[in-house]
Amino acid sequence: MSGRWGRVCPIAVLLGLLAIPSLEARAQNEPGQQTPAQQGSPQTEQPKDEKKNEGSNPAQAVVDKTKEVTGQAADATKKMGQAALGKARDWESGWLTGVYVGKGRHMVPLTVQQRRDIYLRQTLTTPGAYMKRMFAAGIDQARDSPSQWGGGLGGYSERFASREGQFISANSLAALGNAMLQYEPRYDRCGCSGFALRTRHAILRNFLTYNRSERELRPQWALYGGAFGGGLISTAWKPHPRNAFAEGGRAVVGQAAYGALLNFFIEFAGEINRKLGAKKR
Repeated sequence: MSGRWGRVCPIAVLLGLLAIPSLEARAQNEPGQQTPAQQGSPQTEQPKDEKKNEGSNPAQAVVDKTKEVTGQAADATKKMGQAALGKARDWESGWLTGVYVGKGRHMVPLTVQQRRDIYLRQTLTTPGAYMKRMFAAGIDQARDSPSQWGGGLGGYSERFASREGQFISANSLAALGNAMLQYEPRYDRCGCSGFALRTRHAILRNFLTYNRSERELRPQWALYGGAFGGGLISTAWKPHPRNAFAEGGRAVVGQAAYGALLNFFIEFAGEINRKLGAKKR
């Protein structure tokens, strides 16, 4: 119903704007109604050319108003399209990359509520997390792993569900571990400049994070412990033969590769946006 009204309202406004000049012209030409100037002066017969011009004025007003409204609607549509494209390009907003700390921002210890919100966004409410699982399931499909699930849409669905369960398990364990250790779960953009230094920062921050002081770096115990645990848990639904420690090891390697790539993407998201035409904020 809301979609229907969303289409009807602009049309109704346009018709209303077009109708106003016509109604005014019609009111002026109603028989039996005279303006004060006409009532106070004798009626004189006007030339036929003037009557013809007056008769054409309301129609011309409608044409002019139509052009004006059409131009305004086209301009508004253009601006809306540009805004939508800019928003879709704006990876810095975090809809694709997840939660991170911008360059030059002062980091403070997180509250329990903030950690809960970050966990939900990184695990369930950010489109980028689902894209990761879809991509990983596609790789599993291409490798036919596990082979017992077969191919086609049914096999892909099994593999995506498996990746989903493993990812949620790993993120839940990592969030719990970071909360207990009071470690920072977010990536922070480098305050340095230069491609080499920023790349180095992105890779190192995949293996190191800040403790409660938000100044001292510590190994990412919770992140990789969660990845290993997620791999172990995934063997609960995967078909035989399966090796729990092998699955955990592969999950750790996957986290190392994907985490470094994601950090690199977040670090240079601003530059990527500029290349695509987004305005600098």
